[in-house]
Amino acid sequence: MKDYEIYSLGDVILQSGQKLPQAFLAYKTYGTLNSAKSNAIVYPTWFAGQHTDNEWLIGPGKALDPDKYFIIVPNMLGNGLSSSPSNTPAPFDRANFPLITIYDNVQLQHRLVTEKFGIKKIALVVGWSLGALQTFQWGTSYPEMVERIAPFGGTAKTRPHAQVVFEGLIAALQADSNWKEGFYDSQPVAGLAAMGRAYAPWGFSQAYYLEQLYQSEGYSTLKAYLEDYWDQVFLSFDANDLIAMLRTGINGDISATPEDNRNFEQALNKITAHALVMPGSTDLFFPPEDNAYEVKHMPNVCFQPIESKWGHCFGIGQNEQDSLEIDNYLKQFLQLG
Repeated sequence: MKDYEIYSLGDVILQSGQKLPQAFLAYKTYGTLNSAKSNAIVYPTWFAGQHTDNEWLIGPGKALDPDKYFIIVPNMLGNGLSSSPSNTPAPFDRANFPLITIYDNVQLQHRLVTEKFGIKKIALVVGWSLGALQTFQWGTSYPEMVERIAPFGGTAKTRPHAQVVFEGLIAALQADSNWKEGFYDSQPVAGLAAMGRAYAPWGFSQAYYLEQLYQSEGYSTLKAYLEDYWDQVFLSFDANDLIAMLRTGINGDISATPEDNRNFEQALNKITAHALVMPGSTDLFFPPEDNAYEVKHMPNVCFQPIESKWGHCFGIGQNEQDSLEIDNYLKQFLQLG
């Protein structure tokens, strides 16, 4: 039995001008919306993540406490649960699936929040990695609606270096002879495994590997870690779905809208919500320096790097120390007036 709900959006015109027919968002909620509809938190998913992957930050006594808040976790478009290449009918299926932007994701999430639940104010939008990019987009697109944003492990724009890494992941997958231009008969398993190997050095830091911190995850050797974890990590996903999400990341830019016309600093300045920006100190995808530039152009922000040897993956709940630190900062942040 599925543990999520579907919100149907009808035919949607995307930021690119293309149509996504019969679009839908898969989402899960935690807690109860109060009578004033003032306790909503939106917590988008990330690349290759689904709502269950966000649950490490949700629970009684945590910052995202379902006894206090109504937490909405919308699944990112392309992740196999919301509209994706793998579940969209022809002729927009598989490799014909249109480009989805961060802006598209947030526009449809806004419809879910307002149309389905009648929410006019959001207490917090929070997210990691591409979820952080969606969090920034919420802040600049709906400054009157969002009271707080807390992006961690992600930036408001994907910089060229990260774009190159994402393109490399796509190339690794597509090198599989079974890829067949995206119209494969069965999943390109060798390509999916190669994507995992290509991701491995970027997901975690040099110190993580040097100090063999993967042993805390139950892998005795580097060889076992690569073969038993990274070679397997993407096999549960459809290849076209992964590429759709990576292309969303490659094109990530909160200022790529008609209103801002790629004036990045202008888009950042429109984020008037209280902001808590938490980069990971050793993140190779979204280094702290990129966030440090961004916060200079945000009017109401706290910049709080997280010291961690877990690289980009400091934000997925695997390392208890990092998880507690993120949760504690979020608790303090939610107490702000």
